[in-house]
Amino acid sequence: MPVTPGYSAHDMLGALQSRYVNTEDIPWTEARHGSRMKTLYKDNEAREALILIEAPPGCVLAEHEHTGTELTFVLKGSLEDDEGVCKAGDFVWRPPGSIHQARTPDGCTMLVLFKGGAKTVGTGRMFPNFDE
Repeated sequence: MPVTPGYSAHDMLGALQSRYVNTEDIPWTEARHGSRMKTLYKDNEAREALILIEAPPGCVLAEHEHTGTELTFVLKGSLEDDEGVCKAGDFVWRPPGSIHQARTPDGCTMLVLFKGGAKTVGTGRMFPNFDE
């Protein structure tokens, strides 16, 4: 069942009611490589998640392979890899099977929709974790 993890404001809603989310009420959690995130929507069964991510300047994400489609809208700063640069107001999506190493030279705030996940090439670690 889709949820906004840890967001108790939805506990009393019926199955077909809209889920309004005050993102200020969701705490930031530490993520990889010095970044932090807020999971706004997650459906473990469908393997989908919408995550707000803030990465500091100079952050380098480990090389990873996308196991599903990843859609990223950059709100602030920039996100880049060897294929291009995505600046504030720009959008990039990556197909399943694509491999890259992302960087945030100026820092970056981005909204990322995972349809599947990303597997770190060196360790096999999955992000997000849909098995929890």
